[in-house]
Amino acid sequence: MTPSTMSYPILDPGKPVAVRAGQTALAVMAKAPRAGKVKTRLSPPLTPEQAADLNICFLKDTAENIASASVPGGAVGVISYTPAGDEGLFDNLLPVDFALIPQRGDGFGERLFATAQDLLSCGYGSVCLIDSDSPTVPVAAFKQAIAELQREGDRIVIGPAMDGGYYLIGLKQAHPELFAEIAWSTSSVFAETVAAANKGDIEVVVLPLWYDVDDGETLELLTAELLDDALPPFATLAGYRAEHTRAYLRSLRSRGGEN
Repeated sequence: MTPSTMSYPILDPGKPVAVRAGQTALAVMAKAPRAGKVKTRLSPPLTPEQAADLNICFLKDTAENIASASVPGGAVGVISYTPAGDEGLFDNLLPVDFALIPQRGDGFGERLFATAQDLLSCGYGSVCLIDSDSPTVPVAAFKQAIAELQREGDRIVIGPAMDGGYYLIGLKQAHPELFAEIAWSTSSVFAETVAAANKGDIEVVVLPLWYDVDDGETLELLTAELLDDALPPFATLAGYRAEHTRAYLRSLRSRGGEN
């Protein structure tokens, strides 16, 4: 018997969906998982195929983490994906109640802003934009983000990353000033974003510090966390267990593919 394929609805900002008042969209910013196109800075030490497989594990774990944080009716999971036309590569990877929305825009900041704008146009009361490089973010951080965004009044929620960027930004309005003239892919992204919010008199709620996995050094940090139970030195909370990533790293270690 051929296994059934699970695909996901594609959201259209021109056609608002029926959502619960104030519902939060938790949107993972993701590239379609093709070898040589994702996690390229992890190759070496990994092969392009291994990096793509690890990317799929990150995506599965992040989606399941989001699903576990989502109070029924209060938040939903979304994948904001690129390139358009590759939505089929996400089949069977996500929890059943996830949806997809294509990214638009040229630079990274444009794509972040457009995703926030499009999801708010779909009818959601707030949006979290979440990176796909942090599979062990503590579930408490996602729960805090949802709770803060569902309080009255405007604010942003931001999760600082160890490299100076952020792993999550949550908004109730699509503030363009938070994405314009930011030096993306530098160690000042978090600080510049907070400064832009302060300049615009927008309340800022800062989540616990965590880390992105995008090079050999942070891959070692992840491996230590998941296989050796060694929490990152800055951690104040236990990370998500990330079982797909854990199993894949264990298989790499057993084959000598990651030490």
